[in-house]
Amino acid sequence: MNMLALHKPARDELWFRQELLADPATMSYNDAWGGAIAYPEDDWDDWYDHWLACDERLRFYRYLFDAENAEFVGEVAYRYSEDEDIYLADVIVIAGRRSRGIGRIGLRLLCKAARERGVRVLYDNIALGNPAIALFLSEGFFEEYRTDDCIYLRKDL
Repeated sequence: MNMLALHKPARDELWFRQELLADPATMSYNDAWGGAIAYPEDDWDDWYDHWLACDERLRFYRYLFDAENAEFVGEVAYRYSEDEDIYLADVIVIAGRRSRGIGRIGLRLLCKAARERGVRVLYDNIALGNPAIALFLSEGFFEEYRTDDCIYLRKDL
């Protein structure tokens, strides 16, 4: 899996994000917050402008591209949350490609990209019971605090 790279999608490649978010198996990690998510094509332009035509210090979004098989296998992102005054990470790997190290490499690539753009600390809020907690902990994140619903993990970059 050393052929994994970050790919900034073009607007016409947002079909992959639509498929990723609509897949119940992939989005099972999100069951606590509603599961699969509709992402109709009518939303693509506004979403693209907000996430990809923006200051990458505030929002960063990329697909995970498996060059060996020439396919998208997930997404990574971070965003600055004004309400919490923190940067929140996002890593999603398509269900059929999980448990192959893609999430680990994707998280490393995301941390590197964040650091290169001046982000000093990265967080993720993960639902309690989500197996991704172990991945983040193994990649140097630590528990900052938890609520009744989720755990906030932090990594100093």
